[in-house]
Amino acid sequence: MDKSFKRIIGLTGGIATGKTIVSSYIKQNFNIPILDADIYARDAIKINSNIFKLIQKRYGKNICLRNGELDYQKLGNILFHDVKQKEWLENKIHPYVKQVFTKEIRKSNTKVLIFDLPLLFESKLTFLITEVWIVYCDQKEQLRRLINRNCLTKNEGIIRIKNQLSFKDKIDKADYVLDNSSTLANLYVQINKIIEETNLYLR
Repeated sequence: MDKSFKRIIGLTGGIATGKTIVSSYIKQNFNIPILDADIYARDAIKINSNIFKLIQKRYGKNICLRNGELDYQKLGNILFHDVKQKEWLENKIHPYVKQVFTKEIRKSNTKVLIFDLPLLFESKLTFLITEVWIVYCDQKEQLRRLINRNCLTKNEGIIRIKNQLSFKDKIDKADYVLDNSSTLANLYVQINKIIEETNLYLR
């Protein structure tokens, strides 16, 4: 794919590090389009989709709530405790997300796009982007935020964090690193600095 006419940023980071905060801030303050992989992934497993049917066939009807939708908490408990099950589902979802991203690149008439991709490296979608931005925070703070946000036990939080690629591996591949260990004000200063230094404004 010819990406020479676009600047395509892959925004990624560990779970509960503040990636959504970064993407929301950029969208609201700089009017840069954000393509959210989580939204596309949810769309891929919506009721009666092909992947939804495969999930139901694999885990049984008990994997669904009374309204027919997937029980994400129950599914998450399966995936985060069994790497093979996680890989099985990701191998179904990632091609769908890739297809949507590719389509959106072709449709877009803007010079800059941001791909919000939690599993950028794991999904092997780096070939679609021109640069990588990592949202990082201290691991103790990451665990605290994750436990509070998802109402998890400490052990459950640790398992979810360990299921992802380590920060070191991600940071080594990043063009820019945003440290969200402190305040939101500090995070916004970092975002503004990168945008100013790299002339990341839509014209």
